[in-house]
Amino acid sequence: MSLQIYNSLTRQKEPFMPLEIGKVKMYVCGMTVYSDTHIGHARTYLAFDSIRRYFEYKGYQVTYIQNITDVDDKIIAAANKQGIDPLVYSKTYAESCLKDLDLLGIRRADSYPKASETIPDMIDMISQLVTKGYAYEADGDVYFSVEKFPDYGKLSGQNPEEMKSGARIDPGEKKKNPLDFALWKQAKAGEPSWDSPWGSGRPGWHIECSTMSSKYLGLPFDIHGGGMDLRFPHHENEIAQAEAATGKPFAKIWMHIGLLTINGEKMSKSLGNILNVHDLLKSYDAEIIRMFFAQAHYRSPPDYSDQALQDTQKSLTRIHRTKETLEKHATHPANIQDTSILTANERTFFNRIESFEEGFIQAMDDDFNTPKAFAEIFSFITDTNRFLETTTAPSPALCLKALSLLLRIGNVLTLFQKPVKDTWESTTITALQQLAHQYSLGLPSKAAVPQLIQALLDHRETARKNKDWKTADTIRDSFDKYGIEIQDTQEGPRWRKK
Repeated sequence: MSLQIYNSLTRQKEPFMPLEIGKVKMYVCGMTVYSDTHIGHARTYLAFDSIRRYFEYKGYQVTYIQNITDVDDKIIAAANKQGIDPLVYSKTYAESCLKDLDLLGIRRADSYPKASETIPDMIDMISQLVTKGYAYEADGDVYFSVEKFPDYGKLSGQNPEEMKSGARIDPGEKKKNPLDFALWKQAKAGEPSWDSPWGSGRPGWHIECSTMSSKYLGLPFDIHGGGMDLRFPHHENEIAQAEAATGKPFAKIWMHIGLLTINGEKMSKSLGNILNVHDLLKSYDAEIIRMFFAQAHYRSPPDYSDQALQDTQKSLTRIHRTKETLEKHATHPANIQDTSILTANERTFFNRIESFEEGFIQAMDDDFNTPKAFAEIFSFITDTNRFLETTTAPSPALCLKALSLLLRIGNVLTLFQKPVKDTWESTTITALQQLAHQYSLGLPSKAAVPQLIQALLDHRETARKNKDWKTADTIRDSFDKYGIEIQDTQEGPRWRKK
């Protein structure tokens, strides 16, 4: 089966046929940077990170663009409240938000164009719309005329006439039709503004994505994505603007990510349940968070809870333990040319490795079905453990083959990444330092966390040999309290962050 993707535009799964052989051009609506990155953002960008990785797994060259909205009503309001220039305010948050996504282990897009840096291009597109009769000026504002674009509503499946009956024109708006939307807004006091043919002002929100995607990817391009909440009106308006201005098809496939809930409720400021990425990383390792989201199909609404992340942590530990066991045995190159040298049990496992990849590809080719992909992983983990338990001195080359495939598949699902930076909390570091000092381990005052942990593990081993169970238990309990797991093996104790 070839890769099938659900297209929100046609409301059905379609075989993926790239516009250019071997290449994928993908645009995803980015953040409006007026506050901290929250886990709703994480949900969307982790989903597209995995989608991008799978395209690369299949050999495609991916160009991934994600905009940054740094000129917006919310940004202006927040900046004015603090007495800060809006562009300075948004620049600070843009850097902070991207760093949070880095800490979460989300690969960066190829480019992050900012609205403030693309104003001339937006003005050009608006001018084209005015010239072609799709837009009109109204006392310094410019609006898109929805009734002039016959295909309006094709993405959301809504009828413009029915929408019009429930719409209204707010006080101060100068549009002719309640459905018309702003392309350019006349300058107001306390707002950033730029010169244009219609006077000083700033662009509307929708025009930036039409402009940026056209500029950086050309039209048409393969995939346009974002959260389910953007389908209407934002993405509907993008289509109207881009296709009316250029006369070309816009995006071939539209992908929308299911919205996150928290303990069964919609995430919103009014409910006070917005959880920032930075705060979540204080309690859970980034890999646990990534796996939690990856286990949900991108079109489904995952429900966040502490219990769900704790369950994910247990599942992740199981995967890592199998990976670590394979690493012990995987010491030879994995290119097995002659399977006749393998035992019957090893040949069976060799075939299981092959079927593992086939099952994974089949799952992901079905509209990036990550829940089914994880089911394939856990089935393989079970079979691998059974093989290792029943085989004396298993083939190192065979173990390396299994390990290599597990790592490749895990990478697509965002597992097994090297942390961007140490995210240990200062309270944990202080507690470990105090414990090391209590046992007079003689470590430097600024010893790194791994060095502290290893020294305490060694001290615990000495205590156990001397039957000093109180000291051994104290160290274990302290580690457990701060999210450090000890594994006692024949080769000695090992530790990992939970």
